[in-house]
Amino acid sequence: MKFFVDTANLDQIREAYEMGVLDGVTTNPSLMAKEGIKGEENCRKHYVAICELVDGDVSAEVIATDYQGMIREGEELAALHPNIVVKVPCIAEGIRAIKYFTDKGIRTNCTLVFSPGQALLAAKAGATYVSPFVGRLDDIASDGIELIEKIVDMYAYYGFKTQVLAASIRSTQHIIQCVEAGADVATCPLSAIKGLLNHPLTTSGLATFLADHRKVNS
Repeated sequence: MKFFVDTANLDQIREAYEMGVLDGVTTNPSLMAKEGIKGEENCRKHYVAICELVDGDVSAEVIATDYQGMIREGEELAALHPNIVVKVPCIAEGIRAIKYFTDKGIRTNCTLVFSPGQALLAAKAGATYVSPFVGRLDDIASDGIELIEKIVDMYAYYGFKTQVLAASIRSTQHIIQCVEAGADVATCPLSAIKGLLNHPLTTSGLATFLADHRKVNS
């Protein structure tokens, strides 16, 4: 499984890269706003700054919801850096835009996916990634992990090359469940990735080793 961090924070991206676990980054307007990045020009400069830190795909989201607007924004975003993947919402005009981008050799991430039907349309249009939102489905008493499983099975059955990018990951447990479901990518906060390190036996075992070392070297 590949790990993407879902953030626009350069320090967190740098930390994930230095850990050796970073495969890419996903961003959105909300994450940009959280970092105080305002204005189209500043956002695009920030995308480039992220790309310069990451040896992998960086999803940059279009704001437009009409076909022509998505095409214009997507082509401009793709031109910023070779690592850019154009993030497009799973709406009718978005699916149409994904087909256009695919034909032009521009990679895409179909976002805000909540059903196998939406994932099917995204794959048929040629999306590079499809982003089912695990946590948001859990929030409405649905099963986000079950959706991941269904999409993974569907893509395997029909031979689609679209990668399943599990999004809206809220916890370390979500990551483990996505691994078990066969997701290609998990995009999540850095804290959730670092949570994979935590185990009480590692903590207690290290404490014992250090205590024994002090005994024989004191």
